[in-house]
Amino acid sequence: MMKKLEDNPEIPSGTVRAFVLCGGAGTRLRPVLADRPKSMAPIGGKPFLQLLIERLGCQGVGDVILGTGYMAEKIESYFGSGNKLAMRIRYSREPEPLGTGGALKLAEPLISDPVLVLNGDSYVEWSLVPMLELFRAKDADLVVVLQAVADVTRYGSVALDHDGRVTQFIEKGVGAGPGLINAGVYLLRKQIVRGLPAGTAISLEREVFPCLLDHGVYGLICTGLFIDIGIPDDFKRAQTLLASRVSAASHDSSAPVSPEVLGDTT
Repeated sequence: MMKKLEDNPEIPSGTVRAFVLCGGAGTRLRPVLADRPKSMAPIGGKPFLQLLIERLGCQGVGDVILGTGYMAEKIESYFGSGNKLAMRIRYSREPEPLGTGGALKLAEPLISDPVLVLNGDSYVEWSLVPMLELFRAKDADLVVVLQAVADVTRYGSVALDHDGRVTQFIEKGVGAGPGLINAGVYLLRKQIVRGLPAGTAISLEREVFPCLLDHGVYGLICTGLFIDIGIPDDFKRAQTLLASRVSAASHDSSAPVSPEVLGDTT
């Protein structure tokens, strides 16, 4: 069993499990992607979600929980137990939409402490080691990966102080122009998840994280590629921008498809 943070101050990356939020319906992509969930959008012949999982593997994370919901079987049958990616993949399936917080709460029995959480529709060139270092150095409750963008209108923005501490989460539509945005990658203490109500739809970004600002929330700015495939125009852009990230290796069709699923499988 993984030791808790106070017993293991180094927090080796291999002990951190990742939870990927991929249960959304992706209604804005329906005109171009009606037959599969958003996270399974094809990029160079490979599901977008596979790019995220492969990046996790490159960061030393080999134990992944996928939070599924809409068209869950498409994801679960494709990735199975993770053997073809040399990963351990398990599933937490929402019986109904629970929001980002509710989905994470449902997966509580499977996650590590701390847990790495990723949005399943955003590609971010994050690195786990500096996240862990910041988490430990600041005794943080939450580390949020931030990205500098030319216009924050679509995303909302995040304010930092001189020490890298998050002082405000600003809702989208409130401001415009260049700034820092929440890139959808988090490292957080499991006690935050324990405190969430079970079976309730709740948003991490709007309802949970703003309440943690007095408890040690820090931002880590990434400067690499960032793309959110949530709308058709950006999905098209992703085909070009992520082409170099897609390997030529073919899928191993012999991989077993007997996934472990937590939650409603009906």
